[in-house]
Amino acid sequence: MTDVARLAGVSHQTVSRVLNGHPNVREQTRLRVQAAIAEIGYRPNPAARALVTGRSQVIGVVAQNTTLYGPASLLAALEQEAAEAGFAVSVGSVRNLDHRSISAVVERHLAHRVAGIVLIAPVESAGEALERLPKDIPLVTIDGDPNRPVPLVTVDQVAGARQATRHLLDAGHRTVWHVSGPSDWFDSVGRIEGWRDALHAAGAEVPPLIAADWSAAAGYRCGQMLARMPEVTAVFTANDHLALGVLRALHEHGRRVPHEISVVGFDDVPEAAYFIPPLTTVRPDFGAVARASIGLLLTQIESDNGGALRQTIAPTLVARDSVAPPPG
Repeated sequence: MTDVARLAGVSHQTVSRVLNGHPNVREQTRLRVQAAIAEIGYRPNPAARALVTGRSQVIGVVAQNTTLYGPASLLAALEQEAAEAGFAVSVGSVRNLDHRSISAVVERHLAHRVAGIVLIAPVESAGEALERLPKDIPLVTIDGDPNRPVPLVTVDQVAGARQATRHLLDAGHRTVWHVSGPSDWFDSVGRIEGWRDALHAAGAEVPPLIAADWSAAAGYRCGQMLARMPEVTAVFTANDHLALGVLRALHEHGRRVPHEISVVGFDDVPEAAYFIPPLTTVRPDFGAVARASIGLLLTQIESDNGGALRQTIAPTLVARDSVAPPPG
């Protein structure tokens, strides 16, 4: 930095202001400093900066080690939004979102002086870890427990499930069956709630819940059962992979979609438009979730003010060819 200042004919402090984007620098001076930086090939030392400021330009992310579409899409969106805000992302993956695993990753992040932490915490087991984390950490949770007083950004799972169920009812179906995700996931619980709410609001019968996990294999097993039930004309699955398994089972049993049974999923995976038939589904806005999360975190970092700020992101129903009126 001293070499840059000497070459540009300015003070060390002026170079620092240019590097930090300070507004009180004349444009001609800024251009001269930037030219000196380019000529010398200077790169700021993030480790030294962290020692001076007490934090780095890095955001620590804690996430479960999974290939599920939703969490993976969130990670990609978080990296993009953080980069646009001038931050890098360090991801700490855990096999299980429990207290011990989360605390270990958080401690590693703090040892590297991260500016703040984003915790993707869609399961109940993450709750204990949240209670024990230091209170002075800038922290945002994504898809976490809505009953905990911590900053939270989440997709409106309930509203999305209502849209999916209402779409099937509006097509003329008397009721809608639901293949759910795991019971310890807040996403799954919210989608069950929205499904039931829509049926109750329509005065429709609420069929027995069909519990599953998030996999296509689980959807296939549930679809084998649904295919043998002639009264089933509409199915809402908790994600698109479950829908894929259901579609395969219905096809094997000769139950035509959507002519005999309509199917709606959730997530709008990139392949959903290429299922047979193309799948009607609910699309969460992962980019909006990431923007809101980084925004909330930067607010805490810049103001040293925690607070239980909440943002809920509305999803969108994407209508395709897997829904039709019931037969007859």
